[in-house]
Amino acid sequence: MSKLRFSIILFAAALMVSCGGGMQQKAEELLRQADFDFEHGRYEMALASIDSLRKIYPNAVDVRRRALVLYQNISLKQAQEDLDQTDKLLQVARRDYEYIKTEVEKRRSGLNATADQLRTLTLTKIKLDSLQVRFDMQCAKIKYIHKRQKEGR
Repeated sequence: MSKLRFSIILFAAALMVSCGGGMQQKAEELLRQADFDFEHGRYEMALASIDSLRKIYPNAVDVRRRALVLYQNISLKQAQEDLDQTDKLLQVARRDYEYIKTEVEKRRSGLNATADQLRTLTLTKIKLDSLQVRFDMQCAKIKYIHKRQKEGR
């Protein structure tokens, strides 16, 4: 009876190892897909593949570790692109604000500034401040990602 029990245990272990290898390969495939999507600028698809990898293959530790590095690279790239776009919008908003402010100040000194002009100045300032906060947040995010990447080495 012990030989039969030993054989069953050996068979079960072999089955688990063979299934684990298949899971490892599937996890690797998801990581390759995420990397491919990242290289082609499809960041959301790449992040979705990484999320799937994390949920479906929680025991694929080595693959998940490499996926974390890719996740950080994707997040960094997204933040850098958003920062670039925000910087362009911020420059336009500053120019608009300064122009409107100059015009309103001229009219205000002559007591000719209208309520619409003052409202436009205020709304432009709000937009400028909002973009500045977004810019600052993206800078902080990039700094944080760089710090985490440095810690991971």
